[in-house]
Amino acid sequence: MQSHLAGFSPSRLQEAMAAHVRHSHSLCADEEEYVQSRKQVVLDSLRRLDIDCPPTSVPHIAFLASGGGQRSAVGLVGSLYQMEKDGLVDTLLYLGGVSGSTWAMASLYSDPQWSSNMDAAVSRLSVEGVYLEQALSWLSERAKEEHFSLSDVWGVLTSAGIMKQMDLRHLSDEASRNATNPYPIYSAIEKQCFAEGSVGGRWFEMSPHESGFTEMGLFVNTSLLGSKFKSGELLETKPEMDMVKLQGLLGCALAHEEMVREVIPPWMNTPEYLDSAALEYLRLYNALDQLLSLTRTTVEDPTALADLSQLQKILKDKIHYNVSPLLQSKTSEDRKEFFQQQGADLLSAFETWSQNLNDGPFKTHASMLTKQVIPLLLKWEWGTTGNFLYQYKDTSVPACLLSTDKMYLVDAGLLINVGYPPFLGDKRDIDLIIAPEYSAGNMFETMTLARDYAAEVNKPFPKIDEKILEDKDLPESCYVIEGKEKEPSIIYMPLFNRQNCKDAKEFQAKMEEFSTFQGPFSQDKIDSVLEISKANMKNNRETLLREIKKAALRRQTKN
Repeated sequence: MQSHLAGFSPSRLQEAMAAHVRHSHSLCADEEEYVQSRKQVVLDSLRRLDIDCPPTSVPHIAFLASGGGQRSAVGLVGSLYQMEKDGLVDTLLYLGGVSGSTWAMASLYSDPQWSSNMDAAVSRLSVEGVYLEQALSWLSERAKEEHFSLSDVWGVLTSAGIMKQMDLRHLSDEASRNATNPYPIYSAIEKQCFAEGSVGGRWFEMSPHESGFTEMGLFVNTSLLGSKFKSGELLETKPEMDMVKLQGLLGCALAHEEMVREVIPPWMNTPEYLDSAALEYLRLYNALDQLLSLTRTTVEDPTALADLSQLQKILKDKIHYNVSPLLQSKTSEDRKEFFQQQGADLLSAFETWSQNLNDGPFKTHASMLTKQVIPLLLKWEWGTTGNFLYQYKDTSVPACLLSTDKMYLVDAGLLINVGYPPFLGDKRDIDLIIAPEYSAGNMFETMTLARDYAAEVNKPFPKIDEKILEDKDLPESCYVIEGKEKEPSIIYMPLFNRQNCKDAKEFQAKMEEFSTFQGPFSQDKIDSVLEISKANMKNNRETLLREIKKAALRRQTKN
């Protein structure tokens, strides 16, 4: 054991040697301690807002940001900026995120004082990005690791190109912080269990103190996530993943095959041609195009940018070239072989492009990227990490986790694009959820999916008035879903709404203008989303205050 733990500090070594899987549906002691300290911050904030609240009845308020790529990352920063200016951010006990909003959370928590320093958080969205050389240096180190996957590539390019920082700290580093900020909960799903429909093995939550499966109540110290376990025993301690890698796990919607439907060329968009082989081909193209778009943000040289544009055009021309006449007489097996060859041609074009670049630093970087990315694209493996439930002796653990020493953590937005599951039920006993909606999908879908999930796992969720759902094509800026007894109340706040869109046509145009998979935003788009999200919070301050007061009263009746 000692040889596996070489290089760790004495405190980490002691922690690792004593590690075990915690099985409980209650808070761990460290989170409980943090929350109790945070309640004093919340209490002081409520008093400044003239909200009467006994120290024993501090309301449990969670701010749950939806996913939505860069739109949600920027929107979350804008929303919290305005809450700070309005004196509301310190009423929050928890902050939860999925997908793109976790990118913003990672950036926020890089500053131990972020909740009183939102000007700095906003300014970080506009700084110069990270250069490709630095991103590739990080990627080269990850390539030496056992659990190297496409999530590493996605993580480093979104960190460098969208969030414009390489955050090399670890989530568990926050475990020793004071309660200045809301307690963070990041969410993912386990891909294999999600695919097989396992309820207990789907939702995965991560905090500075522990990480694990929400519904099974099985957790491990976050500092040990990724280490080797068998039957609940720690076999080998591996270094904890940094926040760059974590962002790749949490925000990798590309890992889900359904995402390719946004890039289907017109000639292929018929049931006759759109089989699984065609979707795999499009999946490969979409991943390449997205990764190249992110790479552009790490490059300044005009010639290199022109070279990247040329490659993107070559790839786009390939998938838009109508080959339907060649497919008409082919069997399904023949079509499968055909699309496999088309995919090989895409990768070959990528390699040829790299080899034909003019000698210089960019060719060296492009060659390195090609060598690292192509094998991963062929494996199509995302979110690989060590499975602490491998052969764990408990009947609640599904076969998809028992039988392998790896698990695959991916974007939770594929299941529900808001991190509701960790905040439902008795464990965190939430009174009020503030849920800004930055999603690109159907309005209210995150709430209805959460309602259905809650019913499936037998947890309380407020009743949604069906009349509200009729507003999906042009929603209001704020809805209050009133909770009764153990149900949390929800303030649901769509980013685009009838206060900033004059009609349903403009609403749809905004959704398309700021779509999730379009490549990094221009500065104008970043500024626009910031201002819209700030305005939504500012315009609804009175509703927020009213519901916070109600939550305080409700907590008193609970106690």
